[in-house]
Amino acid sequence: MSIQIGHRVGRLTVAEATGERRSRYTVWRCKCDCSGEILLDTRYLQRETIKDCGCQSKVRPGQKDLTGMRFGRLVAIEPTEKRTQSGGTIWKCRCDCGKETLAVSTQLTQGFKKSCGCWGHPDLKDYIGQRFGNLTVIGYAGKRDGIHRWSCRCDCGNEAIVGQSNLQRGWTKSCGCMQIEALKQSIELVDGTSVRQLKSHRNRLLPNNKSGHTGVYQSKTGKWRAQITFKRKTYSLGSFDCITDAVRARKRGEEMHDKFLEWYYLEHLGLDKLPEDVEEMIRQ
Repeated sequence: MSIQIGHRVGRLTVAEATGERRSRYTVWRCKCDCSGEILLDTRYLQRETIKDCGCQSKVRPGQKDLTGMRFGRLVAIEPTEKRTQSGGTIWKCRCDCGKETLAVSTQLTQGFKKSCGCWGHPDLKDYIGQRFGNLTVIGYAGKRDGIHRWSCRCDCGNEAIVGQSNLQRGWTKSCGCMQIEALKQSIELVDGTSVRQLKSHRNRLLPNNKSGHTGVYQSKTGKWRAQITFKRKTYSLGSFDCITDAVRARKRGEEMHDKFLEWYYLEHLGLDKLPEDVEEMIRQ
């Protein structure tokens, strides 16, 4: 769309071309219905993003209009005349708690400011007797670092001090026992041994292993050494002149893994037979 004298955008009428250019675009002098004037280049007129000289719209040319937009608990009301040292726009905002606050536009758009401060310093609640997950609040533990803290008793019997915001947002639901139990389940930790790691690492070669066999290494003396790790302890299975003997020793050592896996699935879990992947691994 070409811009000519007399072109109308909102309350603005293009009066003349100034002869100036901005980024290769013609700068036009525009008259407002209020008798005010404003200079705009062709881009702004074509996009129709500015429709008055500022008499009604409080957003200046080049500013992003945040009016009515929500950022966390804040709603942008209007830009103020204040600016940061770098020229950033400072907006007046209303928080959901009812208070008004000022925020730089980039703080809002980049998520650095989401409340008037009430989120960071919440009012003291009466939580005694209330439950949050496995925790029951039994008393107020005071305020530290601007955060109200509560004494809680966990269903497991332990007690813990928890920040008020962590309780009300559901971030803390136990003394820590839930996380420990979840971790045990995720790695199948039984009798100090991770079943999952035992299966996945059985035939895994480390980068420094040049023998081609798990648990078999060549020492500086040229001897072939066999070893195996079980229940967080590494056992030496002997030193040999021939790699074949070292591999054979390693296979014998793996019997402790096999016996543990058989116990875990058949006795601990009570299965009728071993899973196919475990049977195949033991047969190898």
